[in-house]
Amino acid sequence: MQTTVRVTVPIVLVLSIWLFLQGHNLPGGGFIGGVLTTTAFVLIYVAYDLDYLESEVLDREVDPGASVYGHRMVTAYRRALITGLVVVLGSGVAGIVVGDPFLTQTYVHLGGVPIYHDIELASALVFDLGVYLVVVGSILTVVSVVSAE
Repeated sequence: MQTTVRVTVPIVLVLSIWLFLQGHNLPGGGFIGGVLTTTAFVLIYVAYDLDYLESEVLDREVDPGASVYGHRMVTAYRRALITGLVVVLGSGVAGIVVGDPFLTQTYVHLGGVPIYHDIELASALVFDLGVYLVVVGSILTVVSVVSAE
């Protein structure tokens, strides 16, 4: 299982980033990218445990006596959820600030970008980032708390 996870997780994470970046023009985006990122974390949790990311990947000391609600990874997931909500609301209010309706989206063409030449940058990408953070933060908080019980 651990060998499979070492091969599978990077592939899932790259696919989630690709779907996230394609989402402002095509189906996908923040929600499905967040679900796939969460899937990669769940695979790590199944193969190892909740403390593996903190102790081995982030090289932090784990407090064995702390409850799951005080666990630093769970706190980071909750912060991601709150940050995502702020980004989603901020992207919606940005339209109101310039005199457009709530959640109005716009785009800009950038020319002369190396390799890509011409890129269309949509403000929907900011909204998708907020959705991505909400999905990752909420699902991983639930999975971490439930798995610790």
